[in-house]
Amino acid sequence: MAFLLAASPASAATFLRDADMEYALKQLAAPVLNAAGLSAAQVDIVVLDDSSMNAFVTDTRHIFIHSGLLLKLQSAEALQAVMAHEAAHIANGHITRRVTNFRSARNAAGLGMLLAVAAGVSGADPGVAVGIAAGSQASAARRFFTHTRSEESSADISAVRYMARAGIDPQGAVDAISIFTGQLNLDESRLDPYAITHPLSRERMRALQGLVAGAKPGQPNAVANYWFARAQGKLSAFKRAPNWTLRRAGKDPYKDVGLMRQAVAWHRQSNLQKALAAIDGAIAMRPQDPFILELKGQILLESRQFKAAVQVYQAAANAAPREPLILGGLGRARLAAGDAKGALSALEAARGRDFSDPRLLRDLGVAYAKQGQNGMASLATAERYALTGRLEDAELHATRAAGLLPRGSAPWQRAMDVIDAAKQAKRR
Repeated sequence: MAFLLAASPASAATFLRDADMEYALKQLAAPVLNAAGLSAAQVDIVVLDDSSMNAFVTDTRHIFIHSGLLLKLQSAEALQAVMAHEAAHIANGHITRRVTNFRSARNAAGLGMLLAVAAGVSGADPGVAVGIAAGSQASAARRFFTHTRSEESSADISAVRYMARAGIDPQGAVDAISIFTGQLNLDESRLDPYAITHPLSRERMRALQGLVAGAKPGQPNAVANYWFARAQGKLSAFKRAPNWTLRRAGKDPYKDVGLMRQAVAWHRQSNLQKALAAIDGAIAMRPQDPFILELKGQILLESRQFKAAVQVYQAAANAAPREPLILGGLGRARLAAGDAKGALSALEAARGRDFSDPRLLRDLGVAYAKQGQNGMASLATAERYALTGRLEDAELHATRAAGLLPRGSAPWQRAMDVIDAAKQAKRR
């Protein structure tokens, strides 16, 4: 599990990237996204490392969920209700009019600016994060994210419909919103971000309860329950104190999830022997699961067992050859083991499937430099700085890259895109 900066070093907000957790969230999101008429393959569920409870959308391709909310929810249905509600804001066009200035979000610099806005509203330094992204103050960003009461009502109605259409018990919508009802009488300074950006009222709660009462109840879904437990369990193992995890992991309803949590806890306590015993127990239960293999690879890599890490990451990549975070881990392990050429092959494959991972771009820059490809090293560094909101540094390295790369080539054009984005940001 990686913690990635979303804006600049001055901001505190980070995004959590983990192949296992992202896969689990996609499994949970797919039914409600499909029911909303959205493409599950084109909407990413992104977890923000923030202990407060919130979920929001910035465009039509991302749903952001705070780690605090993911840890607080009690069921797969409640999490799917949150996803359905945010999907409704996309499907009902609530967000479309707000993203006119973010049409460049598909390129590296544009996506970095978009995520910087999210960081600013989510608790990072608003003067830095939002200033980089849109040249505005925190109040302007607040207006960008705040939905009206009519939009909330519309999203509630749509979310319940999506859940019913997908065969998911819509009671999850009531369960999800119930965790915020205690904030109805709080001063705004004490509210969770969700209560600010998604207006709450007793009338809204009663209306939602009425919608759910009139909807067809769904059936329990063992697959959804498993992936919810796995996403939440993996996250808690990295976020909670290791002793807290070890006291509870043996009580997990899914033994493999409990073993994974124990492995993380022992690894965080630098007990490699016990960490490997636990993760090997999980692998024995699910030998073809690439994400459990990836976790073992991470444990070995971070324990400086580089050659063993390469072997395990390779097995994970063989099982999931199109998963960019696993390919990135393989490249990182090869790089640590001294195989820059092999690292570059894996890292380029990963970048071809996901350009939004600054850690991957950092590793790519190192691998290119070790192979003597200085222009490509500068380009990877420029794109990494663009993604993290450091557009002045991005422009510097992109200019260097443009001078080293063949004029008119695809990499040269990428460097020019970063330069253009940085110059546009200066004019805002």
